[in-house]
Amino acid sequence: MGMLPVYRWRLAPDGYATRRQLRARGLRPGGQPVAAQLERPRRRRGPLVAYLYRIDLARPVRPMTPARWAALAKANAARRICPECRRDAGYVIPPSLGMCTPCAFPEPSLELRSA
Repeated sequence: MGMLPVYRWRLAPDGYATRRQLRARGLRPGGQPVAAQLERPRRRRGPLVAYLYRIDLARPVRPMTPARWAALAKANAARRICPECRRDAGYVIPPSLGMCTPCAFPEPSLELRSA
């Protein structure tokens, strides 16, 4: 495999786009290899790298089917259910806690407060 062309940040020629830029246009790389890369220099670490794809070889994004919508809704609902109390928290449970806030930080009982 040959070397990829490397461009400085914001100096890529027309006809190339990152994955996010393709997605904003309703496109996807469609199996094409990386065509070039952008590099943004940083002072204390290595450069930030973004891969570029050719726009003319990009394909349209596949539409969501009803089954995919249903699977996505089910996955998002599962992220809201607390594994401790099995209730819908009403928000996505943070992975750092692993449970809803009331289960992670229970209120101290009234007997302990008065002592």
